Amino acid sequence: PPSASAQSLAGRETLPAVVAHLPHSVPSPMRLAPPHQRLMLCSMSMARSMMTSAPSSLPLKDPSLFVGRGFIGGEWVGADDGSTVDVTDPASGLCLGSIPNMGGSETRRAVEAAEAAFASWRSKTGKERGAVLRRWFDLIMANQQDLAAIMTAECGKPMAEAVGEIAYGASFVEWFAEEAKRVYGDVVPNTTPGTRILVLKQPVGVVGAITPWNFPSAMITRKCAPALAVGCPVVVKPSELTPFSASALALLAERAGMPSGVLNLVLGAKAQEVGDELCSNPTVRKLGFTGSTAVGKQLLRQSAATVKKVSMELGGHAPLIVFDDADLDEAVAGAMGSKFRNSGQTRAASADLFPHAYSSLLQEDETSGVPLV
Repeated sequence: PPSASAQSLAGRETLPAVVAHLPHSVPSPMRLAPPHQRLMLCSMSMARSMMTSAPSSLPLKDPSLFVGRGFIGGEWVGADDGSTVDVTDPASGLCLGSIPNMGGSETRRAVEAAEAAFASWRSKTGKERGAVLRRWFDLIMANQQDLAAIMTAECGKPMAEAVGEIAYGASFVEWFAEEAKRVYGDVVPNTTPGTRILVLKQPVGVVGAITPWNFPSAMITRKCAPALAVGCPVVVKPSELTPFSASALALLAERAGMPSGVLNLVLGAKAQEVGDELCSNPTVRKLGFTGSTAVGKQLLRQSAATVKKVSMELGGHAPLIVFDDADLDEAVAGAMGSKFRNSGQTRAASADLFPHAYSSLLQEDETSGVPLV
């Protein structure tokens, strides 16, 4: 198929029909709890089965993409104790489905599965790994509308933005599918005559990835694609608020031919347990996290004992400066987009505006109809 960028808003004409059937059309506006309070821990019974098919209110061409299970060692599994967590639609407050409430023991098993798959996966050529990633990319784009509908239902993101995020997330897979063939080393001159220094780049081992709810697909592919491309298996802990986007991606990876144990998914609300295991387990050689600065600091402290490599994408402030000679129309449009995109839930959402021409910008702002300053 065409590149992700060419399809970023493909099928826009179908959006109204899709949105009309999403579980966001409620009789009257509802005042809902903030995102961290939306998770309903109302169904922890071991007797309750996990939903593995899409709710009737969510029209998917492929309902099998809606999976309510974790993915460990190539198997779709529940929690060891059978407990589940309900996931709700943030627009209506209705329950979308249930996921297993996994914790430390399941995470440990996922790490063991990843370690078992490491030798085989790293031994494949970059071309072979890239071919698997390319098939994954193709499947993501082929199911773009369904993946976007799932994201909108569990995240509340407008359908057009969700469609765009699927393409954005897929672009990481597309890029690193090609870069897998270009992991070069270096030849460095040495001070000793007649000798040279060879620098080889090798996979570090099992990678842990903890991802947020505000970009539930793109933050997974952004972390997983480069790790998988160079030969590192991954254990992913997505947000408990948006697990179905993660499980759909894992299912498509499985269909693309990703070997068992190379990509693992731990679901649930036991973030502390999962984080503790990923940080303390010496088998995990790198940890990637996107989220708050406070949690990032804690993960850094915990990872120090095993001297892990870490990549932290933490909270931002993003001040926006408007200079005297700025195009005010562009400045206002840029500020509005920065502040209100994704309901302001982005690390680049402008927290402060510093206009050099305050009165002119204020006048321009008033004509927009939305208070900015």
